[in-house]
Amino acid sequence: MKKILILNGPNLNLLGTREPEVYGNLSIADWLKLASERFSDVELIHHQSNVEGELINILHQYGFEVDGIVFNPGAYTHTSIALADAIKAIPAPVVEVHISNVHQREEFRRHSFISPVAKGVIGGLGLRGYDLAVEYLKDL
Repeated sequence: MKKILILNGPNLNLLGTREPEVYGNLSIADWLKLASERFSDVELIHHQSNVEGELINILHQYGFEVDGIVFNPGAYTHTSIALADAIKAIPAPVVEVHISNVHQREEFRRHSFISPVAKGVIGGLGLRGYDLAVEYLKDL
């Protein structure tokens, strides 16, 4: 059975309540329940942190154990060279996922330090983007 880490960055613990017009009404707990049923052949592991260093530690911990990582780094996407370096240091493939279409938002959101080191990028498809990333990683 493949193991896939779902890793969420800052403010994503508020999914379902934070700006529902941008991020939707589904909480990450609700999505995980549906995803566990949909991907019964995959062990999904979820972590979320609002702290950059904790995200790096989680990448280091799981990046040598799991078959892939679905990573929504939130606003750290646009600021964190350290997260990009952590991804480059691990063998697990990472798919960068964003719930909103960052290219339709503020100018600063259009640059990602994560994209150049990610296996792929999915954005603007809501939580369905997480499904697509899991599907891709499980088939690698």
